Amino acid sequence: VLEGNIIRQVGHELYEFRDSSGTVYVDIDNKYWMGQTASPADKVHIEGEVDRDWDGIKIDVKNIRVMK
Repeated sequence: VLEGNIIRQVGHELYEFRDSSGTVYVDIDNKYWMGQTASPADKVHIEGEVDRDWDGIKIDVKNIRVMK
């Protein structure tokens, strides 16, 4: 579980996420947004799995909630 901000979109379903510990890429399938939108100022709650690949680490998001 992570809480922080989605800073920017860097690919089709790939975003840069930032919290107090730093930044990581998160992969969010469109179906998990469920009509929600998030600006860089909005805090989000993310649940997912760590995906370690040859190009680094990212989070494969299974649930996202925008906390307004």
